[in-house]
Amino acid sequence: MKKLICSLLLLLLFASCSTDDSDMIFIDNPEISLNIPSGFPELNAFVSQNKPTKYGVELGEKLFYEKRFSADNTISCSTCHIQANAFTDNNAQAIGIEGRIGLRNTPSLQNLVFMKFYNWDGSKLQLETQPLVPIITHEEMDSSILEVIGKIKDDPTYRDLFKKAFGDENITPERIFKSIAQFEYTLISANSKYDKVKRNEDFFTGSELQGYQTFQQKCASCHGTELFTDQTFRNIGFPVNTNTNEAGRGRVTGNSSDYMSFRVPTLRNIAYTAPYGSFGQFSTLKSVLDYFDNGVLDAENLDSTFKSNSRRIPLTEEEKTNLIAFMKTLSDNHFLGN
Repeated sequence: MKKLICSLLLLLLFASCSTDDSDMIFIDNPEISLNIPSGFPELNAFVSQNKPTKYGVELGEKLFYEKRFSADNTISCSTCHIQANAFTDNNAQAIGIEGRIGLRNTPSLQNLVFMKFYNWDGSKLQLETQPLVPIITHEEMDSSILEVIGKIKDDPTYRDLFKKAFGDENITPERIFKSIAQFEYTLISANSKYDKVKRNEDFFTGSELQGYQTFQQKCASCHGTELFTDQTFRNIGFPVNTNTNEAGRGRVTGNSSDYMSFRVPTLRNIAYTAPYGSFGQFSTLKSVLDYFDNGVLDAENLDSTFKSNSRRIPLTEEEKTNLIAFMKTLSDNHFLGN
């Protein structure tokens, strides 16, 4: 009888040892539920190929705050993407190592799991391919992915996390990019006062309600959906960055019709992401609304919203005040870490 029990135990042990590694990784590293809010758009098509997992996200967050990504070990992703500012830095243009000034304003990182394009010009369709850009850009981290791996490959904490996330300690560029993307996929902002009003958990003030009504009439055609961006690229006649490297979406497509067109930014947490514009042209929300009211720059490819209305979005001072009051209801204190 004892021999039979021992034989059965040995068989069970052998079966468990022969279990496929991917099954073991799945059991030990479960997927994370993203808790998709009601009414939000579909997920980016690439998310299904890199679903966030417990240790993938933990690793990605650690890498996001890793200063060894930069050539002089002073700049991490989080240096420019600060949570309290909706993952922006409040600088007109991004500042990299040695105080080098980048081409554009730092975009916020929120609800990326729903986005179809990344960067101001939409040059990236897949979040997993985006982290390499700041790593190799001279004005940002001025490094290389192989240099980064060389710095962290012998770190026991990283070796442990890569094993937990991917099944072994091998540190590769693909795994670095995948884990950062997994962390960024979890950055969902959907608990602002606006969201609570929609869930019947709160109420707008009179000014906020009037601002919302004005927003629906004069802003929602571009800042639509629950993301508060329709994800299109538009030339809205903002002051132009004269840097010869800048052409907006035209840098990507090569089409003159896309010259100085930029992705419509989300308005979520907009009160915390100043200055505004592709290179921080405006210091306040009021200055943006004043500019729209006074008239924007003309261009052959100026957006039809302005083209058909004498290059303006006419707004009274009361409408501006109420619009700002409404936009402040899009602040998500939990997301901001407050």
